[in-house]
Amino acid sequence: MTDGPPPGADPPFDESGDPGTERDERSVSLRRGDGWSGGARPVSARPGDGSLSRLEAVKDERTRRWDVTTPSATLIGRPDRPADEVGETVRRLHEERHPAMAGHSARMHRLEKVRIAHALCNACSLSHWERDRVLGIVAELDLTAFGSRRAIPTVSLVVVQYVVDHERRRQLGLHDREWVGERSPDELEALYDRFESITEDPRFRDLMDVHGLDTTAINRLDRILQAQLDEQDLHGAAFGRAPHRDPNLPAMGDRRAAEGEA
Repeated sequence: MTDGPPPGADPPFDESGDPGTERDERSVSLRRGDGWSGGARPVSARPGDGSLSRLEAVKDERTRRWDVTTPSATLIGRPDRPADEVGETVRRLHEERHPAMAGHSARMHRLEKVRIAHALCNACSLSHWERDRVLGIVAELDLTAFGSRRAIPTVSLVVVQYVVDHERRRQLGLHDREWVGERSPDELEALYDRFESITEDPRFRDLMDVHGLDTTAINRLDRILQAQLDEQDLHGAAFGRAPHRDPNLPAMGDRRAAEGEA
């Protein structure tokens, strides 16, 4: 017979607080996941007893990084078996007939228009005001009027061309027909020489080539765009900017005039 504790007995423990060799081996065995059949499980507070081994630490790191995959994570909104049908509530959600999903497709379409138009504005290095004008028009514009050329990038490029060229004409005063009519031919020639359309920008030309547009197509779609701006009243649209100022504040023009007189 070998000396040792009977089956089911607690392992030997040194009263001085230093566990014996057999208990130390049993603690290691417990940390590895082996069962313990001897009543209350011993708890040790020695330095390092709560740490993981190198192998367990690597497993824990991978689990925390990739998370645990459960079967239910791939079955949300699907029947339990291929031959079964989903419930009526889930079907209403999928078909956007549930009150919680009302208008979801329209919201996503609007966000997609804004996202693509914003990317094109950044590619063309538009100013903040020109970008907000483009986004304000594209976000509310009905694309069905453009027929087969109603793709979001195509219409967005047409809006970019309209907004930028309109702003450049306004800065030169070419939008004011009465003022232009009072200019001499030499002055008009000088003004039109200073005007440069964005269609002459190489970056914009590259985007036109990517989306299959040429000058003729841009001009034709621009006429459709202007008709839609009149129909939908989008001439003053600007994303994130209110068209009406606070009536309780003085107009900026009046404030500048007052400062000039002072």
